[in-house]
Amino acid sequence: MEERQPRKLAVILHADVVGSTALVQRNESVAHERMQDAFRRFSTTIESYGGIAHEIRGDALVAEFARASDAVSAALAFQFANEDHNKGVTGDIRPEIRIGISLGEVVIADGTITGAGVVLAQRLEQLAESGGVCIQGAAYETVPQRLPVKYESLGEQEVKGFQEPVRVYRVGLEDGQAIPAPDPAVRPDMPALDLPDKPSVAVLPFDNLSGDPEQEYFADGMAEDIIAALSRFRLLFVIARNSTFIYKGRAVDVRQVARELGVRYVLEGSIRKGGNRIRVTAQLIDALTGNHIWAERYDRQLEDLFALQDEITETLVGAIAPEIDQAERQRAERHTLDSVNSWLMFQKGLSAYYETTEQSLKVAVKIFDDICRRDTRFAQAHAMAGDTRLRQAMHFELERARELVDEARECARKAKELDNRDALGFCVEARALSMHGDHEPAIRLAEQGIALNPNSWMAHHSLGFVLIVGGRFEAGLEALDNAQRFSPHSAFSAGILGMRAGALFALRRFDEVTLVAELGIDAAHPRPSTFIYLAAAHAHLGHIDQARTALKKLNERHPNYSKPDLSQKRINMGALSWETVGETLVEGLRLCGARED
Repeated sequence: MEERQPRKLAVILHADVVGSTALVQRNESVAHERMQDAFRRFSTTIESYGGIAHEIRGDALVAEFARASDAVSAALAFQFANEDHNKGVTGDIRPEIRIGISLGEVVIADGTITGAGVVLAQRLEQLAESGGVCIQGAAYETVPQRLPVKYESLGEQEVKGFQEPVRVYRVGLEDGQAIPAPDPAVRPDMPALDLPDKPSVAVLPFDNLSGDPEQEYFADGMAEDIIAALSRFRLLFVIARNSTFIYKGRAVDVRQVARELGVRYVLEGSIRKGGNRIRVTAQLIDALTGNHIWAERYDRQLEDLFALQDEITETLVGAIAPEIDQAERQRAERHTLDSVNSWLMFQKGLSAYYETTEQSLKVAVKIFDDICRRDTRFAQAHAMAGDTRLRQAMHFELERARELVDEARECARKAKELDNRDALGFCVEARALSMHGDHEPAIRLAEQGIALNPNSWMAHHSLGFVLIVGGRFEAGLEALDNAQRFSPHSAFSAGILGMRAGALFALRRFDEVTLVAELGIDAAHPRPSTFIYLAAAHAHLGHIDQARTALKKLNERHPNYSKPDLSQKRINMGALSWETVGETLVEGLRLCGARED
C-alpha cells in the first residue's frame, strides 16, 4: 500500500518573472543572473517575515507562511524594494515579479512543496499585474485590518484546475503608509535556540491593568528591574530586556516564546495601580512542560515597590535555581531613590532611549540629565546619560563627537563611583575610552563589566565594540555573537549590524558585508555608516550600480546627513577609525562616484 504523505494547511506565495522568455532571448546569461539575484533577495525578505522559501525554479519561487498577513507584508516589501533596485540596474534586463497568495492544503516532502495550495497561488499570480500582488479571498479574510493595506476586488474568477470560482483581490499599500515591519515575535519556523547549561529565564513585559496609559512606564519598569536583578546571579542565564519587550502587548504562547529565545522558564505578570497602592501578579512557567511552577499576587503600598521587586526576584531564583548558595543569593545593596517619581522618570528615559532615533536620544539625554540633577545618587541614570551621548556621537552628531564622548566618560565615572558593582558604568566608560583610542584600558573595563554581570547583553556588546574599534575584528565579532545570544531580538539591531558590517569590511570580506549591511539598512532606524559600508563593499566587488543605489538610499533615509567628503576625510564610519577602514572606504567610494570635494 502506498504511503500517504502528510498534508497541512498553509499560506502559499508563488512568484514568477514577467516576460522571462523575452528577457532570456535578449541576453541569456545576464537574464538568468538577474532573475536569480531577484529571487535571492526575495528569499531574504521572506525569511525576515517568518516565511520559508522552499523552491526557486528558474523563473519562479514558492514560499510558505503561517500567516497571510506576513505573506502580504513580505510581498509588498519586496515589490517596493525590487522597483527601487531596478532603477539602479543598467540595460533593459530588469526582472519584474508578479505574486499570488493562497490558503490551501500542501504536501512538503524531499524539499519539494506540492498540492492544491501551490497550484492556486500560481493561478492567482498569473492574474497579477507586473510588480503586483493578488490574494485569494479565503486568505484575504485572515489578514487583520490593522495593516495599512488596500484591496481591489477582482470578483469571482474562473481558475484553471478548480471547479468553483475563486474570489480574488488585488493588493496594494495605502497611500502615504509604510510597509509593515517584520514581526520578530512570531517566527513559527525559526530554529529553536539551544538551551544554556544553566537555568535560563525570560521575563516578559508586565501587563498594565490600570486603564491609564501613563502606568505603562510603571509596568515596564517593574519587568525591567526584575531582569536587572536576576542578571546579577551568575548561575542564571537571563535574556535581555531588548528581546523580551518585543512581545509587549501581544497574546503569546510562552512555549513559543521560550523556543524563540532559547530559555526554559518564562515569567509573566501584570500590574494594577490605584492611588498609593499596587497589586502585582506574577507566574513562572516551565516552558518545556507548560506547567506553572508558582503564581502569586502581591498587594503593597507604593513606597514598598523596591522591596516588592526584591521579594519577587528572590522567590523566582529560589524556584528555578535551588542550587544557588546563600552567598550568591545576597542582593547587591539597593540604593533607595529619593522618590518613586525619579524611578518613573527613569523608565520614561529608557522608553525614549530604546526608540534609538536621533530625536528620541535627545529626549532621553534630557530626561536622564534631569534625574541626575534631582537625584544625585542615582547611578544608573548617570550611566544611561553617558551611554545615550555615545550613541549620539557615533551616529548623529559627528561634529560634536569628541565633546559628547568626553561628557559620556564623566557620566560613566560618576556612575562607577556611586555603584562599583553595576556593570553599566564600566561598559559606558570602556566604549568612551575606545572612541578616544585608548583600546587596552577599554578592553579591560569591558571585561570587568562582564565579570560583574555575565548575563549583561550590554557588557558583551561593549566588549565586541571595543575589540572591533581596537582592530581585533575576529574576537570582536565573536563577542557580538555572545551579546546576540543574550538578546536575540535587540532594539539596537541596526547599530549592531552596522558594527558587524564595519568589522567585516575591515577584514575585506566584502561579500559578507553586503549581506549584513542589507539586513542593517532594512532594520528599524538604520545607521548612516551602514549605507556607506554597503556602497563601498559593492564597489569593491564590481557592483557599481548597487553601490550607487546604496548611496541614494542613504540620502533618502537620512536627508540631513552630509554626503561622504573624501578629500576632507569626512565619512561616517560609525565608531571605527580612519586607520582601520578609512583608506579602503575611500577606495570603494571613489569607484562608485562619491565626490572628492
